[in-house]
Amino acid sequence: MLKRGRANLPEKLLNPTGERFEIPKVKGFIEGNKTIMTNFSQIVDAFRREGDLFLKFLQKELATPAQVDGQRLILGRKLPANLINQKIEEFAKTYVLCPDCGKPDTVLIKQDRLLFLKCQACGSKHPVKAKV
Repeated sequence: MLKRGRANLPEKLLNPTGERFEIPKVKGFIEGNKTIMTNFSQIVDAFRREGDLFLKFLQKELATPAQVDGQRLILGRKLPANLINQKIEEFAKTYVLCPDCGKPDTVLIKQDRLLFLKCQACGSKHPVKAKV
């Protein structure tokens, strides 16, 4: 019975990748001299961070003005998707993923004037080095 049950399982369950969190990729298009990210709110939801923090980070790193328009983000110049994806990964490594265990189960805590990344999975607490 066990062999029959395993034979009926989907391939995805038999060979799991082990990752339960994937860094989202940007979806969007270039319109004139602006770049429009259509999945901005989905990225913010996946990271479980405030949209303002992510917006300020992107503006600083990409050196461009930006504004949120509903579910999308409008960047003030033409930008390739691979550059935006690099910055999204950098944001995830700095503000979302735990440096010790690598899990996304973290919260940002502000103590005095310092920002700390506290992991709810392993309990570690690290200062965030980047300033936004």
